[in-house]
Amino acid sequence: MTSAPLILDLPTEADTTLLGRAFADILQPGDCVLLEGAIGAGKSHLARALIRARLGEAEEVPSPTFTLVQTYRGAPEIWHADLYRLGHPDEVLELGLEEAYETAICLIEWPERLGHLPANPIRLRLDLEAEGRRVTIDLGNRPPEPLLHHLRARRAEAFLQAAGWSDAQRLPLAGDASARRYERLERGETAILMDAPSGLAEPVADFARIDRHLAALGLSAPRILAEDSRHGFMLLEDLGPGLYPAVLAVDPAAEPVLYRTAVDVLIHLQAHPAPPDLPNLTAADWAEAAALAIDWYRRAALGNVDGRADFTATLGATLAAWADGPRVLILRDYHAENLLWLPARTGLARAGLLDFQAAQMGQSGYDLVSLLQDARRDVPESVEAAMIAHFARSRGLDPAAFRTAYATLGAQRALRILGIFARLCLQGGKARYVRLIPRVWGQLQRNLAHPALSDLVALCDRLLPPPTPDVLTRLEAQCGAFP
Repeated sequence: MTSAPLILDLPTEADTTLLGRAFADILQPGDCVLLEGAIGAGKSHLARALIRARLGEAEEVPSPTFTLVQTYRGAPEIWHADLYRLGHPDEVLELGLEEAYETAICLIEWPERLGHLPANPIRLRLDLEAEGRRVTIDLGNRPPEPLLHHLRARRAEAFLQAAGWSDAQRLPLAGDASARRYERLERGETAILMDAPSGLAEPVADFARIDRHLAALGLSAPRILAEDSRHGFMLLEDLGPGLYPAVLAVDPAAEPVLYRTAVDVLIHLQAHPAPPDLPNLTAADWAEAAALAIDWYRRAALGNVDGRADFTATLGATLAAWADGPRVLILRDYHAENLLWLPARTGLARAGLLDFQAAQMGQSGYDLVSLLQDARRDVPESVEAAMIAHFARSRGLDPAAFRTAYATLGAQRALRILGIFARLCLQGGKARYVRLIPRVWGQLQRNLAHPALSDLVALCDRLLPPPTPDVLTRLEAQCGAFP
């Protein structure tokens, strides 16, 4: 099966070099790379980068324009041919290329002069584009993932080199539900590498914008040490290993003070203007976001998405009626796994903040729900009740009205997470999220118990089956089965 061509922009010479190095990581004996493009398009530059990545940066790599072929010893050998001066395709036989196809790595510029092409070649066409280049890559029957993986790794190395951290030991950290990856760098001091591939994760520029806003308010967002927004890399201050769950596992009695500090951070944050031009969703938009519960959870459990329109209409009306007040900045994923306890700091700065690149305008109670109705750990009901009362009092909100808004937002969020966890299993192959669904379902039922949500109760009872062992088994059986 032939993969669709890859099209990559190479705006700088360094980008062309990194692509050549990535190819050096994946080529095998018998691979032949056909380099197409006009004079000056970068064919020799890419070939030189590839050869030096295999043999060492000090390797002399002259252009084969006049010799037609340059060979390099190695395991395997590398043959670099430039056929621009070739008079007739029959002259290829005299160069020995056809024998080299079997055991060497062959890089051939001006391959249209070959006459007979090798079997299953890799074709790269380089074209000048604005200030840089664009490359179209046809890998034949090879999958694109190894090349893209190695290109990403080479870009990370280049970023760390420019930031002065190339000598650090790199230790992978546990990831989250997104496409972002994190590594802890150690070299006496430590830092965190964020790898957020463009187009797959939120732009690092979004993270940087909110990070600087939080820092300006005196909150403990990690300092930005280096940033490459075009490629999606960031080097951050390491706030340490003290995630809330780890601290509470050692000292459960610290729960009230840790959660009180986290709530006080929200109160402080919402008392200040948000950065301009953040997304601001309507009640209908929030209802649509929660329809993942139909799209993925119901689909997996019952095999259909019936009732979706009723679901979004009823939930949208419920949100508009009970939880559609003035907007504030919300961080979206404000929960224990994204909070660190920093006891050496004072006041609100004791709560370190992570994972806020999806911040937007939203309802005052949304982040409070995220914190106190945590999909990954149980927060004692006594702590939850005390923090709700403290938040409402500090924000000057009517307690009864806020409890209604809190339950409404809690129901919306639980429904959305129900769908997200089902999708992460069915589409992402991450079965571990199925084990969290019963807790989220329990939170949904607690919120739906509020008298104002009777219409939503009837809707959920009709459309969403409880996560019984049979339903959860059905979800796990379909893990990774959806594109």
